[in-house]
Amino acid sequence: MFTGIIEEVGRVTSITEENGNRRLTVSTSSLAKELKKGDSIAVSGVCLTAVEITPNSFGADLAEETWNRTSLSRIRPGARVNLELPMRADGRFGGHIVQGHVDGTGKFIALDGIPDADNYWLRIEIPSELARYVISKGSLSIEGISLTVAKVEGTQVTAAIIPHTVEMTNLQSLKHGDPVNLEVDLIAKYVEKMMRGDSTKSSITIERLVQAGF
Repeated sequence: MFTGIIEEVGRVTSITEENGNRRLTVSTSSLAKELKKGDSIAVSGVCLTAVEITPNSFGADLAEETWNRTSLSRIRPGARVNLELPMRADGRFGGHIVQGHVDGTGKFIALDGIPDADNYWLRIEIPSELARYVISKGSLSIEGISLTVAKVEGTQVTAAIIPHTVEMTNLQSLKHGDPVNLEVDLIAKYVEKMMRGDSTKSSITIERLVQAGF
């Protein structure tokens, strides 16, 4: 499990393909030293397994599903990617629950400076099938970054970004139209599934969810 707090921005050094299999290699300044073969690492919000490790890089294999479903298919050598190691059992929960299981990709629209402030507005377009899970003041993982939604207008989502987040992530390297990995709030999906179940077999109601703070 991850929390969406980016620890380092790595750089893609290569993407190799052999017999239909792809391997992504990423250079890092520090995180590779904490990895061992078989460990998980989130790469721009995608949970991958490190299979080849050097002191300054790691390699991970990309399944066809991962390639087709995520923004990793757009990257090229030199691209910046957000990196996060799994949360430690004794660590602080700094963001929100992020599994590294991408629900789909959105489109980067812009990262605009807010007039008379140091902060930014991040604007993205999300798939219509994910829009029902995204609410104002709710959580959304974008490229593996735990963000709070400021505004939702149809399928356009806006989030406020502080300078630290810009400096510590790959957001400033994105261009208009670039795909971005999205993972919606896990709780929203479970609540939806429970609400769709047979109401005669469940004591869950809208009223009870509201009373519980959902």
